[in-house]
Amino acid sequence: MQPAQFAFARYDVRLDSETDFVGWRGAARRLALNEVRPEDINWHVAPGSDTADLPAAPAGAQLTVPRDFITHAETAFCHSDPDRFAFLYRMLWRQRIEPKLLAIASDPDTRRLEAMEKAVRRDSHKMHAFVRFRKIGEGSEERYVAWFEPEHFIVERNADFFVRRFTGMRWTILTPYASADWDGERLAIGPGAAKGDAPAEDDTEALWLTYFESIFNPARLKVKAMQKEMPKKYWRNLPEASLIPDLIAGADEAAKDMIARMPTTPAPHHARVQARHWPKREPAEVPDDDASTISELREAAKGCRRCPLWRDATQTVFGEGPDNAKVVFVGEQPGDQEDLAGKPFVGPAGKVFDAILDDAGVDRQKVYVTNAVKHFKFEPRGKRRIHSKPNAGEVQACRWWIGRELDLIKPDLAVALGATAALSLLGKAVPVTKMRGRVIEREDGLRVFITIHPSFILRIHEPADKEAERERFLADMKQVKRLMAA
Repeated sequence: MQPAQFAFARYDVRLDSETDFVGWRGAARRLALNEVRPEDINWHVAPGSDTADLPAAPAGAQLTVPRDFITHAETAFCHSDPDRFAFLYRMLWRQRIEPKLLAIASDPDTRRLEAMEKAVRRDSHKMHAFVRFRKIGEGSEERYVAWFEPEHFIVERNADFFVRRFTGMRWTILTPYASADWDGERLAIGPGAAKGDAPAEDDTEALWLTYFESIFNPARLKVKAMQKEMPKKYWRNLPEASLIPDLIAGADEAAKDMIARMPTTPAPHHARVQARHWPKREPAEVPDDDASTISELREAAKGCRRCPLWRDATQTVFGEGPDNAKVVFVGEQPGDQEDLAGKPFVGPAGKVFDAILDDAGVDRQKVYVTNAVKHFKFEPRGKRRIHSKPNAGEVQACRWWIGRELDLIKPDLAVALGATAALSLLGKAVPVTKMRGRVIEREDGLRVFITIHPSFILRIHEPADKEAERERFLADMKQVKRLMAA
């Protein structure tokens, strides 16, 4: 009998950590330039190792791969698949002769890369949503500690998010493989921990449970969708999870009670105010206007009759923000909650907008936010008012107000949130999907940045797709911040 034959890898590559993308990238470049095939490499994680024993890159040699591959690879590198180092090197190796590989949707490796990226993004979204801090210590010893169990190696990738969100407090996030610690000035990534290292509860737990119970909306409860977005494996680390079974059980009765008590009809004072101050008449062609400030213009807009939408709306919803803002965000029109509150972007889309601006590092208090149309257009369905898209005539009628806002504020940049806003700012229809992320300069020199309206994110049902779209909108807002700085 012949002795068994074994094949040994020519190179043994040791990375410093599970997230040592820089080390992998350097080693992969040197190996690929030396024509080392994927099957001739073993990849390992061995802290403290280096790549000194790998062959140096040949003098003058260049490795050319599509630029976006590095972005895709850096995300997929955080996946927990132990074969990911070898897989990504194989993708790199193939793209030397298949530069369009990432565009081949049917290719198994391309599909695998996309699935890995989606899983990492979804896990990051879960970390943003389900980390719960608990307070320990008092006075100068006060800090906040959280325990989280991610599926993938995402702590380093997401630490900056928590730095931006909780800059003013000292905190630590513990996970089984790594920890992130922020002392108010410096972010440090350390070794993993055990769940017992995190505090069990704190004095604010009861307050948080009361708040969670009060904001629970039984009318919008979809149990399967909720469990898909918040899988039960996360419940053991969420204090509010103890309330969920009872809230679900009583949702039907609570929804009936809420509908009976809180109809979304216009405020009761509206009919009295309309009869006393807003007699029905034909729309004025041009309202009287001697406003020299945004405050005066806002006051003048309260009596706007330029289109029929004022007849059914509760009130004019004018823009808000500094009258010297460098950036003006323009949405479509106020929604139900904005109509009742008299303020722009305070409903569900507004909350998404605020959160993403915060993630992008854009200070909402330093920008001006308004809408292309200043009155709520809706279709009544029972006691509910359902949003209805304004038509071109209504947008055109309200362009006068947008023009006056821009004249008084004199911003450097206007951001069109959706097609209606783009029509209002540019005077013509713009394909948002095609033009997204571009800047169009008007004849008067104002730059207009095109993107989606945040309500689009809310309309996406698939959680992974929703998170991907949120990340795209976040990237748009980061680009807006760069344009602000420029």
